[in-house]
Amino acid sequence: MYRYDSIDQQIINERVVQYRGQIERHQAGTLSDDELRPLRLQNGLYIQRHGPMLRIAIPYGMLAAAQLRKLAEISRRYDRSFGHFTTRQNMQLNWPKFEETPEILGELASVEMHAVQTSGNCVRNITSDQFAGIAPDELTDPRPYCEVLRQWSTFHPEFAYLPRKFKIAVNAAAEDRAVIRAHDVGLEIIRNESSENGEIGEIGVKVFVGGGLGRTPVIGKLIREYLPRRHLLSYLDAVLRVYNRYGRRDNMYKARIKILVNALGIEEFTRQVEDEWSHLKDGPTTLTDAEFDRVARHFAPPAYDNLPAEDLSFVAHLKEDKAFASWAKRCVHAHKVPGYAAITLSLKAPGVPPGDITDVQMEAVADLAERFSFGELRVTHEQNVVLSDIRKRDLYAVWKIARTHALATPNIGLLTDMICCPGGDLCSLANARSIPIADAVQKKFDDLDYLYDIGDISLNISGCMNSCGHHHVANIGILGVDKNNEEWYQITVGGQQGNSTTIGKVIGPSFYAEEVPLVIEALVNVYIEQRTPEERFIDTFDRIGIEPFKQRAYAGRDKRRSANSAASSETKTVASTAANEMITKVANA
Repeated sequence: MYRYDSIDQQIINERVVQYRGQIERHQAGTLSDDELRPLRLQNGLYIQRHGPMLRIAIPYGMLAAAQLRKLAEISRRYDRSFGHFTTRQNMQLNWPKFEETPEILGELASVEMHAVQTSGNCVRNITSDQFAGIAPDELTDPRPYCEVLRQWSTFHPEFAYLPRKFKIAVNAAAEDRAVIRAHDVGLEIIRNESSENGEIGEIGVKVFVGGGLGRTPVIGKLIREYLPRRHLLSYLDAVLRVYNRYGRRDNMYKARIKILVNALGIEEFTRQVEDEWSHLKDGPTTLTDAEFDRVARHFAPPAYDNLPAEDLSFVAHLKEDKAFASWAKRCVHAHKVPGYAAITLSLKAPGVPPGDITDVQMEAVADLAERFSFGELRVTHEQNVVLSDIRKRDLYAVWKIARTHALATPNIGLLTDMICCPGGDLCSLANARSIPIADAVQKKFDDLDYLYDIGDISLNISGCMNSCGHHHVANIGILGVDKNNEEWYQITVGGQQGNSTTIGKVIGPSFYAEEVPLVIEALVNVYIEQRTPEERFIDTFDRIGIEPFKQRAYAGRDKRRSANSAASSETKTVASTAANEMITKVANA
């Protein structure tokens, strides 16, 4: 993984000193709240419902074991002994003390970490495939591209105050696991059959622009079929210049680049980008082979052993241990090097807010990474953790250790492997709580055998229209809405990510919190009744359409509400148990 040089370290150290001075001036009364706000946001510090929240950068999801240990230490010393992994492959601390945040940034700098540009109207954390560098279906390793983009975008003087936040994702695999079409800019690394210089097979990028979720979900549009690698940065400069010049600043809800692309039309937007690029092409930002190779050397493959493709002990354990076999089916993934596998450690154990990880679990994962995976790990945008380089003969040992730390729930890709934002329990922007809904759905579908029978299905939950839970691109999406100061939930069906990224369709009026698990059950039952043997949930939806799901979701609604009304107080208490217990626990810690 990328390691800082002296210049990188100096920049981060100086930023810590600068930020500490800003906080001291604020506490002394010489820097007002309004003056501090853009400065603290540049360093990832929000003010949320219960106090500060600090978002820590994890560039394209890559972490060293030593860095995860530092995060565990910070969570114990400055927070409440847990952190939350986000859909942008970052970590959030939800309970730091305002005056201690400079010390946290200092601790992060000691292990080559920071919180720069995790907030504010700038280029945010670059995201990518959690299996980058080891996936059998990838054309090339996308991580050098991500690191080049990170260095280009960090402290870019021209793009520090964009109309709105800006998100970039990179994919180099046959299957898009980075959801590039749901980003402001999505980059697909491809091989050109007829490059500009006449050489066959030159690698470059396909560029998508104007995607995004939130209040107005849009799938990104193709703006350039092929861009040679050397022009990557100058072309992105052109895209961002057009956006920076013409993006709306009068209305934050219409300030994202997707609104500009839609207003101009993709043809006119492309014309303006190409015109701007004509002044930048072959200029100082040209990405030379020497510079790319300098960065790429940081991602050289580790010292893999020469192993057979299949390991007899692994095969034997699969036959002998049903629990291990169930875990392996869902959590073990193919690796391009014979004898190795990647594994996903699920952060979706029953009763735990999705994406949360305790300090003890962090240290356990760091131990596993050091012992079995060359000291590195990855954070996924689905809010789980990946160990990417496990020898197959070690999988059984890894599983047994992971299970003792509640990290081996065999539910990856299943209904309870939910993406879920913190929602109204923590976030001041949320209209409704997300965590109690996740807990209620987990309890409703607590039978693993039933989950396996349902098969691949995604369910994502957002507490507001900002869509931090990516509900738009889930097979079943849940969105918290506010109706007369009450929490209601809107349901979408038919969304998906990947190569066929699709925005889900709203099935109709929203539901009370206590109705949601029953509605999810009704939707799943339609799929089970209508599916053919080879179909996933999304396949059945695409074949039969939304109407059967809509009819079942609202069938008997009056009867259901009448029954729920008789015990509404008890039901609402049950639905909120997980979140309330968590809040009480951390408040008393």
